[in-house]
Amino acid sequence: MPESTDQDRASGTQRTIDSGGDNELRDTLNRTLSAVAQEDRDAFATLYRLASARVFGVILRMVRDRAEAEDLLQDVFVNVWRRASAFDPARGSAMTWLITLARNRTIDRLREHRESALDEPDALAIPSEDPTPAALAEASEARQRLEECMQRLEPQQRGVVREAFFSGASYSELASRLSVPLGTMKSWIRRSLMQLKMCLEQ
Repeated sequence: MPESTDQDRASGTQRTIDSGGDNELRDTLNRTLSAVAQEDRDAFATLYRLASARVFGVILRMVRDRAEAEDLLQDVFVNVWRRASAFDPARGSAMTWLITLARNRTIDRLREHRESALDEPDALAIPSEDPTPAALAEASEARQRLEECMQRLEPQQRGVVREAFFSGASYSELASRLSVPLGTMKSWIRRSLMQLKMCLEQ
């Protein structure tokens, strides 16, 4: 777990990154992670200072347990040191790569908890999680309805909504990718979600 002073610095830096107007800091994270791939320990310390607060926040929202989130954060950064060479800045930002790593590790931990060994009587007593035919039909209809409503959005708005909610891209990443202000990107997505809500309620 990062010290509170490190968290404060990292949080402040991340707010600047998320402002959408400073690509230099995004590039700094990319360069720093690339240097970590060359086993640069100073770069690793810098990366931890800049990124750990946001990564920790993502983990904590998933596990809702601070002690376990701290443990997972350490696991993630050990993995970062080992796997930094897999980072490709041409495929996405360093922060996106770090958060993906954190989410995957956290999901693995949640699965470990869920799949802990059970006695046979206990295992047999657990109701099946397989959806009923009625539930499957309802889910299929809901997905179809959502897709129909998505098709009513403008192509660009539809694209950013998919990226934001199905691919995990942040608003600032989408704003940078499309060369628009962060406020504009937030407005696009907010209006799109309102349109989807109205469509789904019809």
